[in-house]
Amino acid sequence: MDKKEETIYCGSGKVMNPKWLKVTINPSKISEYIQEYNGNKFIKLNINLKDEADQYGKDVSISVDTWKPEPQAEKTTDTSNDLPF
Repeated sequence: MDKKEETIYCGSGKVMNPKWLKVTINPSKISEYIQEYNGNKFIKLNINLKDEADQYGKDVSISVDTWKPEPQAEKTTDTSNDLPF
């Protein structure tokens, strides 16, 4: 079974209206997770709406998305049982 990685919280915010979230992100907590693709830098984040606001009125939680796909084992082709035609 896979070991669950620790959640890296990097910010929080508030729902201002159904189409607008106002958030703050701590860049020092995300700097080591910056990725590069085709010369562009990016970071994957998870933004979750909390069921209740915390003591500071924050009802949005932001964490780093650290999910990585499992490396696929290289397929070997067994041709010993193949017919010659």
